[in-house]
Amino acid sequence: MAEADPVVLIREGDRRPGAPTMGMHRQEAVATETTWAGTARTEARMHSGWHHHAAYESVIYVLAGTLRMESGPGGRDVVEAGPGDFLFVPKGAIHREENPNTDEGLLVVFRSGRGEQVVNVDGPAPAP
Repeated sequence: MAEADPVVLIREGDRRPGAPTMGMHRQEAVATETTWAGTARTEARMHSGWHHHAAYESVIYVLAGTLRMESGPGGRDVVEAGPGDFLFVPKGAIHREENPNTDEGLLVVFRSGRGEQVVNVDGPAPAP
């Protein structure tokens, strides 16, 4: 893209299914060599599969619901975010999401990096 390239509008109906992880439904709005942006819906009472985003850093904004995220050795590092909160997921951080509520959650996700965007894994290394 260059200075003269036009701004692109991506409407809700223009989004494509994003890479799958159990319990999460991603919709891709933008995917370039270095940027990914879209939404994710989390089912009520779900746990996603363990995964990481390889060389991508991710920023997640919670629009609706509660997002509980486990990461670190044995998944023992836990944060919980609600509407209006941001989460930052470093490159390669193995994590999984949980929606502890009875309502669906809605997230906006931005990633910056290169390579494979979602790598599903068995889980993090055990805690020492």
